[in-house]
Amino acid sequence: MKIVRSSDFTGDKPWASQLIANMNGITTKLHWTNKPYIWHINDGQEVFAVLDGRVEMFYKVEGGTESELLGPGDIFYASEGTEHVAHPVGEARILVVESDGSV
Repeated sequence: MKIVRSSDFTGDKPWASQLIANMNGITTKLHWTNKPYIWHINDGQEVFAVLDGRVEMFYKVEGGTESELLGPGDIFYASEGTEHVAHPVGEARILVVESDGSV
């Protein structure tokens, strides 16, 4: 059993994470960041839930780039092959569910 208070977690560098669980190769991690990530495509699907702060999520659709501003409680689902990048607006805490070892 584990209780995690996401508001207490602050990383020592952008995109620092705390592993919550690894369930048969699917990880759930709490991330803290204050800087953008990199454009990437995950190894499989990803669920990205904003817990605290705001994140502008950029993603590719038919060769073009679109974005959505996500706030606490908002969830971004990246289907397999979705190229995307997250840009926090200030500090943000995010819960990410994805395949173990994904980018």
